[in-house]
Amino acid sequence: MALDAAETDKGVGFGVLFSIVAVGGAVAMLAAPGQLAKAGGFALAVTAALLAVVAIQAY
Repeated sequence: MALDAAETDKGVGFGVLFSIVAVGGAVAMLAAPGQLAKAGGFALAVTAALLAVVAIQAY
């Protein structure tokens, strides 16, 4: 009885990609000159971190 399980590294790749985007958002949050730009960087960092976790769990 053979069990075929096809695994993919898609979740890890998406996780790494969204983690890099999250770090970019955090850098933008720290380096942005205005309050609105800092808020946008924070929103990008939180959203990308959420998607990184979801991508690793989903795939």
